Amino acid sequence: MPTWLVTGGAGFIGGNFVLEAVRLGVRVVNLDALTYAGNLQTLASLEGNPDHVFVRGDIGDRALVSRLLAEHRPDAVLNFAAESHVDRSIDGPAAFIDTNVVGTLGLLEAVRDYWKGLDGDAKAAFRFLHVSTDEVYGTLGETGKFTETTPYAPNSPYSASKAASDHLVRAFHHTYGLPTLTTNCSNNYGPYHFPEKLIPLVIAKALAGEPLPVYGDGQQVRDWLFVTDHCEAIRTVLEKGRVGETYNVGGDSERRNLEVVETICRLLDACRPREDGQPRSSQITFVADRPGHDRRYAIDASKLQNELGWTPRHTFESGIAETVDWYLDNQDWVRGILDGSYRLERMGAGA
Repeated sequence: MPTWLVTGGAGFIGGNFVLEAVRLGVRVVNLDALTYAGNLQTLASLEGNPDHVFVRGDIGDRALVSRLLAEHRPDAVLNFAAESHVDRSIDGPAAFIDTNVVGTLGLLEAVRDYWKGLDGDAKAAFRFLHVSTDEVYGTLGETGKFTETTPYAPNSPYSASKAASDHLVRAFHHTYGLPTLTTNCSNNYGPYHFPEKLIPLVIAKALAGEPLPVYGDGQQVRDWLFVTDHCEAIRTVLEKGRVGETYNVGGDSERRNLEVVETICRLLDACRPREDGQPRSSQITFVADRPGHDRRYAIDASKLQNELGWTPRHTFESGIAETVDWYLDNQDWVRGILDGSYRLERMGAGA
């Protein structure tokens, strides 16, 4: 049975990844600081499972990470840990530098030292996989897609911090020989998504009868990737990826933000209509745009598809329907979050 150290494994993507990894027969040591977006309820089905070891802690705590590496001897380290919400990075960029840059550096140093001490086959087989974002590339015009050779041009404190962490991972490979892999993904969606993000936010507000905020004109384009497709892509890169390489992961599902909101409204109208019979699209409200809001992202995932054989299993239509159904069936999970510090308020309006 392989053992993986997964950081940020109580968050949205990391939590989905951990659930699938354990189901597939991997022993997971899960390190998460349990900041606002970390949620142990996501991992409730693993309670008492000996193949899931949860440790609360920070990736920048070198002593803790070194102890976990020495104790559990993982075959791979997968770094999902990150502050990840653009709006929050506008209001408080320092936390993003602390976790995404300084924290990643501390993690890399501990992993490098652990890897250097491995012998033979274990050293040759070890991998460090860093999960990143397409936002490091900046914004696109009406045409074209991001490739692995697109120059970095981050436009928010969040994307700048992720760009810095990507560069650190690259530097540790080229400087120290650490066997790294990096994935840059498009916008994820699906179960267990923290409800400050667009899709779960719209679902929650629509069900509550509140206005559905759409930034600017709603014509910003994102490439949507269902979270379990992303998890499968990460496992594929871990197994087959070439050391030192970067792989873009996209869902081939470009949609304008307004289209996404309207689609959710139609799905909810069909399965959970309003008592007054009005369409939920009547709740859509255009609000002032986010400062520095990138206009369009789109991923060219052909390298991953052609070299490693991965393709997404979900279309946007099937994925968004599954997502809406999951949130309707798991309102206790949502209420558990909304009982905490987040109340569906807007963040990142700028000073």
